[in-house]
Amino acid sequence: MQITKTILLAALLLAGIGCGYSSHSTTPPSPGTMPNISELSPNNATAGSTGVVLTVNGTNFNSSATINWNGTALPKTTFVTANQLMTMIPDSNIASAGMATVTVTNPGTPGGTYGGGTSPETSNSVTFTINQ
Repeated sequence: MQITKTILLAALLLAGIGCGYSSHSTTPPSPGTMPNISELSPNNATAGSTGVVLTVNGTNFNSSATINWNGTALPKTTFVTANQLMTMIPDSNIASAGMATVTVTNPGTPGGTYGGGTSPETSNSVTFTINQ
Protein backbone atom coordinates (compact mmCIF):
# COMPACT_ATOMS: atom_id res chain seq x y z
CA MET A 1 0.00 0.00 0.00
CA GLN A 2 2.89 2.37 0.82
CA ILE A 3 4.44 1.77 -2.62
CA THR A 4 1.12 2.64 -4.30
CA LYS A 5 0.90 5.93 -2.36
CA THR A 6 4.50 6.79 -3.30
CA ILE A 7 3.88 6.06 -6.99
CA LEU A 8 0.65 8.09 -6.93
CA LEU A 9 2.43 11.04 -5.26
CA ALA A 10 5.27 10.88 -7.79
CA ALA A 11 2.75 10.82 -10.66
CA LEU A 12 0.95 13.88 -9.28
CA LEU A 13 4.23 15.79 -8.91
CA LEU A 14 5.23 14.98 -12.47
CA ALA A 15 1.81 16.02 -13.74
CA GLY A 16 2.14 19.33 -11.87
CA ILE A 17 5.55 20.00 -13.35
CA GLY A 18 4.32 19.07 -16.80
CA CYS A 19 1.40 21.47 -16.48
CA GLY A 20 3.71 24.40 -15.88
CA TYR A 21 3.34 24.85 -12.15
CA SER A 22 7.10 24.99 -11.77
CA SER A 23 7.68 27.56 -14.53
CA HIS A 24 7.27 31.31 -14.11
CA SER A 25 5.19 33.13 -16.63
CA THR A 26 6.05 36.72 -17.45
CA THR A 27 3.71 39.60 -18.00
CA PRO A 28 4.59 41.86 -20.92
CA PRO A 29 5.06 45.57 -20.19
CA SER A 30 1.99 47.79 -20.28
CA PRO A 31 1.98 50.83 -22.55
CA GLY A 32 3.63 53.81 -20.88
CA THR A 33 2.35 57.38 -20.76
CA MET A 34 2.46 58.94 -24.23
CA PRO A 35 4.01 62.43 -24.18
CA ASN A 36 2.68 65.07 -26.57
CA ILE A 37 4.52 68.15 -27.88
CA SER A 38 2.38 71.21 -28.59
CA GLU A 39 5.08 73.87 -29.06
CA LEU A 40 8.82 74.51 -29.28
CA SER A 41 10.20 77.83 -28.10
CA PRO A 42 12.06 78.98 -30.03
CA ASN A 43 11.10 76.87 -33.02
CA ASN A 44 14.05 78.14 -35.08
CA ALA A 45 17.54 79.55 -34.81
CA THR A 46 20.16 81.01 -37.12
CA ALA A 47 22.90 78.63 -38.23
CA GLY A 48 26.00 79.14 -36.11
CA SER A 49 24.06 80.37 -33.07
CA THR A 50 25.42 79.42 -29.68
CA GLY A 51 23.84 78.86 -26.29
CA VAL A 52 20.30 78.29 -27.61
CA VAL A 53 17.97 77.10 -24.84
CA LEU A 54 15.03 75.07 -26.14
CA THR A 55 11.76 74.92 -24.23
CA VAL A 56 9.38 72.11 -25.14
CA ASN A 57 5.76 72.60 -24.12
CA GLY A 58 3.16 69.86 -24.18
CA THR A 59 1.57 67.26 -21.92
CA ASN A 60 2.37 64.02 -20.10
CA PHE A 61 6.12 64.56 -19.65
CA ASN A 62 7.46 62.47 -16.78
CA SER A 63 10.35 63.55 -14.56
CA SER A 64 12.79 61.27 -16.44
CA ALA A 65 11.72 62.36 -19.94
CA THR A 66 14.37 63.13 -22.54
CA ILE A 67 14.30 65.56 -25.44
CA ASN A 68 15.47 63.94 -28.67
CA TRP A 69 17.10 65.75 -31.59
CA ASN A 70 16.79 63.81 -34.86
CA GLY A 71 16.18 60.65 -32.83
CA THR A 72 19.13 61.04 -30.45
CA ALA A 73 18.65 62.05 -26.82
CA LEU A 74 20.16 65.43 -26.04
CA PRO A 75 22.75 65.39 -23.23
CA LYS A 76 20.70 67.15 -20.54
CA THR A 77 16.93 67.52 -20.27
CA THR A 78 15.57 69.60 -17.40
CA PHE A 79 12.11 68.64 -16.15
CA VAL A 80 10.19 71.82 -15.28
CA THR A 81 6.65 70.43 -15.03
CA ALA A 82 4.62 67.64 -16.62
CA ASN A 83 3.89 70.23 -19.33
CA GLN A 84 7.37 71.69 -19.89
CA LEU A 85 10.95 70.52 -20.47
CA MET A 86 14.10 72.50 -21.24
CA THR A 87 17.52 71.80 -22.72
CA MET A 88 20.44 73.60 -24.28
CA ILE A 89 20.89 72.66 -27.93
CA PRO A 90 24.53 71.69 -28.56
CA ASP A 91 26.14 74.30 -30.82
CA SER A 92 27.20 71.55 -33.24
CA ASN A 93 23.52 70.67 -33.82
CA ILE A 94 22.77 74.12 -35.21
CA ALA A 95 26.07 74.84 -36.96
CA SER A 96 24.53 74.70 -40.44
CA ALA A 97 21.14 75.42 -42.00
CA GLY A 98 18.52 72.70 -42.17
CA MET A 99 15.71 71.10 -40.23
CA ALA A 100 15.72 68.94 -37.13
CA THR A 101 13.04 66.67 -35.72
CA VAL A 102 12.35 67.11 -32.01
CA THR A 103 10.56 64.46 -29.94
CA VAL A 104 10.21 63.61 -26.25
CA THR A 105 10.60 60.12 -24.81
CA ASN A 106 9.17 58.98 -21.48
CA PRO A 107 11.33 56.01 -20.47
CA GLY A 108 9.71 52.75 -19.49
CA THR A 109 9.64 51.45 -15.95
CA PRO A 110 11.08 48.08 -14.99
CA GLY A 111 8.83 45.22 -14.05
CA GLY A 112 9.22 42.79 -11.20
CA THR A 113 10.19 39.14 -11.06
CA TYR A 114 7.33 38.17 -13.34
CA GLY A 115 7.62 41.04 -15.84
CA GLY A 116 5.24 43.93 -16.09
CA GLY A 117 6.43 47.53 -15.93
CA THR A 118 5.78 49.97 -18.74
CA SER A 119 7.18 50.46 -22.23
CA PRO A 120 9.00 53.64 -23.24
CA GLU A 121 6.84 56.00 -25.31
CA THR A 122 7.93 58.71 -27.77
CA SER A 123 5.85 61.77 -28.65
CA ASN A 124 4.79 63.25 -31.93
CA SER A 125 7.58 65.00 -33.81
CA VAL A 126 7.89 68.76 -34.23
CA THR A 127 10.26 70.46 -36.67
CA PHE A 128 12.95 72.89 -35.52
CA THR A 129 14.29 75.07 -38.36
CA ILE A 130 17.91 76.19 -38.60
CA ASN A 131 17.98 79.28 -40.83
CA GLN A 132 20.89 80.52 -42.99
